[in-house]
Amino acid sequence: MDFDQHKSGPGEIHVSIRPADRWSWHELRALWEYRELLLFLTWRDIKVKYRQTTVGLLWVILQPVATMLIFSIFFGRVVGIDSGGLPYPLFAFSGIVPWLFFSNSVNSSSNSLVGSSNLITKVYFPRMIIPGAAVLAGLVDFLVALVVVGLTMAWFGVTLTRQIIFLPFLLILTVLLTFGIGLWMAALNVRYRDVRHALPFILQLWMFATPIIYPTSLIPPDWRRLINLNPLTGLIDAYRAVLLGRPIDWSPLLFTSILTMVVLVLAAWYFRRTEEFFADIV
Repeated sequence: MDFDQHKSGPGEIHVSIRPADRWSWHELRALWEYRELLLFLTWRDIKVKYRQTTVGLLWVILQPVATMLIFSIFFGRVVGIDSGGLPYPLFAFSGIVPWLFFSNSVNSSSNSLVGSSNLITKVYFPRMIIPGAAVLAGLVDFLVALVVVGLTMAWFGVTLTRQIIFLPFLLILTVLLTFGIGLWMAALNVRYRDVRHALPFILQLWMFATPIIYPTSLIPPDWRRLINLNPLTGLIDAYRAVLLGRPIDWSPLLFTSILTMVVLVLAAWYFRRTEEFFADIV
């Protein structure tokens, strides 16, 4: 951050604190110095999410399980989508869990700055911490849901393979992609409040453009290149491969990794350009 000092009258000195014009090691160090605030806000978001709910943290399990059951009935039984030899409930479940983390976290982080206006207008801290806390709060739900996926695999007699060693990499990549998009949406939502209304609709359409209820193999070859431009295509397929012992298609996953870095850089750049005005318009 930069400091501007000026006199407004006899004996009066005003100090303005504003974000630096560009990234520096000092800015990265500031994020680390405020790590305790990040953990505090993450814990706050977790408590607020389930405060005054009847079943509390059970919603972490109920949402993906209920979605999996509905998909299994309509798309597995009624439509009869080919799941490539896997039990359809397990096929759908392994795609639903990472998707719910992504969609819920992007939606939460997009509203995080507006919902924390009392903090933004009163005290300085790296604003990126606020959408970051929203993503980390969703990560807790994600990890719990992955345990339920493991139990479902045991129920259907599917065992883990050595490919499970790639799971931490997929988790990190998913968090970075989610944070990048959430950061972008959070900054846009401060300036354009239409984002909060448009984003749920966009995410709903995005879900059907992602191979969650159907395998990528059902996509015609002419359309497969197009669907591979969706960064979640490579991620969802990779989760299924790692969890269910299928071959990993590295090409779309490599594209997702490169696109994630691009999204992070552009999102951070846009966030820093607009951060100076957050306190005025939030």
